[in-house]
Order: sequence, then C-alpha cells, then structure tokens
Amino acid sequence: MPSGTPGARIERLVTSGTFSLDGGTWDVDNNVWIVGDDTEAVVIDAAHDAGAIAGAIGGRTLRAIVCTHAHNDHIDAAPELAARTGAPVLLHADDLPLWRQTHPDRAPDGPLTDGQCLTVAGVELTVLHTPGHAPGAVCLYAPGLSALFSGDTLFAGGPGATGRSYSDFPTIVRSIRERLLALPAGTVVHTGHGDTTTVGAEAPHLQEWIERGF
Repeated sequence: MPSGTPGARIERLVTSGTFSLDGGTWDVDNNVWIVGDDTEAVVIDAAHDAGAIAGAIGGRTLRAIVCTHAHNDHIDAAPELAARTGAPVLLHADDLPLWRQTHPDRAPDGPLTDGQCLTVAGVELTVLHTPGHAPGAVCLYAPGLSALFSGDTLFAGGPGATGRSYSDFPTIVRSIRERLLALPAGTVVHTGHGDTTTVGAEAPHLQEWIERGF
C-alpha cells in the first residue's frame, strides 16, 4: 500500500524466492520498497522478480537500485532490473565479496557511502552504514517521510540474523544503538522482510544488550 505525502510516497512489493549462504537454501519473502512520485522513483532491494518490480515502477523513471546489503535474496534481480530500466545499481563496497557470490561477472554501478544523500521526488535518503548482518549493510533514512529502510539490520522484534558468515552480533547491536536508536522514536522502520515497526517500539528489545556493553 502507498504511504507518505501526496507527492512522494512509499510503496511495498513482496516478492518470493530463496536465500542461499554457507551451503544452505531457504524459501523467503522479501519486501521491495519503492520511493518516489508519479514521475520518478528509486527501488530499495531488487529481490527475486525483476518483471514484477518493473511493472510496479510502470512508466516512471527509475533513478537508482539501492542494495541494503548483498545477500542473494536482496540483489538477485538487480542486474536484470538495471538492464530493463537503465538505472544504476548501488552497493556499499564492503559487501562486494558477497555480491560476487551471486553476480561474479557483473559489478555494481556505483558505491554507497556513509552519509551519502540520494534524492528522489524531493525526498532525501541518507545512507547510514550499519554493519553486522553483513559488512556493507546500510539503512536509508528519509526524515521527510519519517521513514527508515532497514534492510536486514533491524526487524520488528530486534536485530537481523548474525549466525552465518560475514556477520557479527555485537557489531549489529552497536550499529543499531549508535545509528538507529538516535533517530526519532516515531520513525517508521520499513524492513527487508515482514512487518514494519518503529524506532521507539524496538528500543526496549535492545536494552539488555546495550546494558551488557555491546
């Protein structure tokens, strides 16, 4: 469902596929977030189905395909969507080793860096580097929409998973504590999987780990 102002809005598309890492494969549903207006948009996490994502974009100009991290289920459709639309694929450089596991012959088109600002439909999206779930994991903060796009860094109920390679639990807790809990409590967190939440709702879930020094 669209949300936001009459100009810029947030749309969610749920796509289905698989996540594979460390020799295992799991069925997953992913949230694909589209931020824009009637003329232009960006896609956050091109998961599984480039045709469905392109259909949701319609006749709008796609300005960028932003990858919150490079696990295959968040990037598998990115090259095809880029080929269909001409939009660049953007990824933090620390996640290039993960990217190459899925797309060894196709590099991203540009980097994402901490503090970088992307603008679409008059809305600013600020890149926050939040390692832990993956080394190059990022979130995108849009204060004009009171929105945070958290990828797999923060979910309704707590931090993203850190039980597989390239991940670290103390690091993700520090990222959330230092980068995300500082945002206004009413900021709506649009996650990579599942339901939305708010920064304020998630703060209590992290208090134990913060008190233990992570």
